[in-house]
Amino acid sequence: MDKIPMTRAGHAALEAELKHLKSEERPAIIRAIAEAREHGDLSENAEYHSAREKQSFIEGRIKELEGVLGLAEVIDPATLSGAVKFGATVTLVDEDTDEEKTWQIVGEYEADVEKGLLNIKSPIARALIGKEAGDSVEVRTPGGEKSYEILSIQYV
Repeated sequence: MDKIPMTRAGHAALEAELKHLKSEERPAIIRAIAEAREHGDLSENAEYHSAREKQSFIEGRIKELEGVLGLAEVIDPATLSGAVKFGATVTLVDEDTDEEKTWQIVGEYEADVEKGLLNIKSPIARALIGKEAGDSVEVRTPGGEKSYEILSIQYV
């Protein structure tokens, strides 16, 4: 399979989540299942079924994280420079509204638009790749065509 690009911060966050699930969530759900079993008839025990469902979710997430971390290719943006590429922090201005936005282009498992972390597979990130500061970029988004000008590119 292909490697999954990821920043150091994104890799550390996924590792922390995996550690939390294995060391805290998994033992807690095992205790909850054991406690629910003590209440008797499992066929009508809502606590038991709820705990088993949560256990299934936790085990699925653990497997997903282990798979992602196993394929992770950690890229340190501080070692990069030049045109926009993975790891770049790009400040844009919307040419229609003059609204400035700053995005860091990251891997899909660490993307969080609310925190300014843009998935490398998103339409905006794909349009920015390879561009330089001062370039204008046309982006086809679900909300329609958008025009941005790249104000700055940083690698931190």
